[in-house]
Amino acid sequence: MNRQLDPNDIRFFAGQSHPKLAADITAYLGVDLDSSHTSRFNNDNLYVQLGAPVRGRTVFILQSLIPPVSDALLELLMMCDIARSAAAREVHAIIPYYSYARSDKKDAPRISITAKLVADLLKTSGATHVMTMTLHSPQVQGFFSLPTDPLTSRPLFVKYFRERDLNPNETIVVAPDLGRAKPTARFAAELGLNVATADKVRVSDTEVVVRGLVGKQVKGFRQALIYDDEIATGGSVVELSKVLVTNGVEHITVICTHGLFVGAALERLAAIPQIKEIVCTDTVPMPPEKRLPNMTILSVAPVFGEAILRNYLRESLSGLFAYAED
Repeated sequence: MNRQLDPNDIRFFAGQSHPKLAADITAYLGVDLDSSHTSRFNNDNLYVQLGAPVRGRTVFILQSLIPPVSDALLELLMMCDIARSAAAREVHAIIPYYSYARSDKKDAPRISITAKLVADLLKTSGATHVMTMTLHSPQVQGFFSLPTDPLTSRPLFVKYFRERDLNPNETIVVAPDLGRAKPTARFAAELGLNVATADKVRVSDTEVVVRGLVGKQVKGFRQALIYDDEIATGGSVVELSKVLVTNGVEHITVICTHGLFVGAALERLAAIPQIKEIVCTDTVPMPPEKRLPNMTILSVAPVFGEAILRNYLRESLSGLFAYAED
């Protein structure tokens, strides 16, 4: 069977947030990355134009919702609207990092469940399908009223750390909070390692308190892998690392899918000598000048490329989903 996309049927565009990942995905798929143009009018309104005809075609639009998030989101919505208005047959929004997944509940008066609002806006704009990776909480998938595929980066991390031949008597995997306990347990099970979970309380967007550990104790383990979905300010990892060091851990590896590392996050992590390595993916672009010497970045292009190919060929995506049991 010829497993490839029909280049005459496909149009693949990228917003301004992550053209490098879009180029890597199209290279994996063997199709062209089509041009688009984004500029601003003198009143600061965005102007977007797709550079190739889309009538009757399958259109893929890649945009990671990274800072400035509002600009990235609006550009994505406009690109979807353009494709729909120009009679595209299908419009697939490829969103490697869906930042608003953190706004998933009403935990204060008079606030928006913005993850749901953005999901509605994507459908209104003309998207017929959404593909993303490692949502902050599982329920966010249910906010979408159009087909949505939440992919996982876990196989990338499992493959990377299997090559390390980690000793289960010396190494433990730690979830930064109870919300990450299940995905952390899946990751640990595939590596044959024990797992522990931090008891974390978030005081504010920038301040957290780690009160201790739940489940397996880390005393006696020399090495710990902290497994998180995203790191922004680094507050959770810093506080958890202090607890691990207090319990005798000498070697810490920090793992996350979405490495935002805003503000002084990297400096805070670099200041902890026990953090020997930081492993993340490229769902969020990381300029070379910002990377630490001990940072490893794994590409998600093969994961998205394979998911796009399977979707186009109407094949099962089982095993690529965030909540699948491998």
